[in-house]
Amino acid sequence: MTDEDIDTSDIPPLSENFFATAKLRLPISLEATVAVRVDSQTLEWFQHQGKEAEKHMASALRIYAEAHKYTDA
Repeated sequence: MTDEDIDTSDIPPLSENFFATAKLRLPISLEATVAVRVDSQTLEWFQHQGKEAEKHMASALRIYAEAHKYTDA
């Protein structure tokens, strides 16, 4: 589907008042920022995987935590 295929005829135009009173609302992040010591070889490996090294590290920690969720009691 392309943008041209979308029927927008039932959407009213936005007024100047809308833009004058509009407020930016950003979602609340469920992520926390922490500082963690990581050995240089591990950090280098993640950084060589691409631009999203921090996301990949967070995913690896999440997977580890999930795998050990029921064994740490």
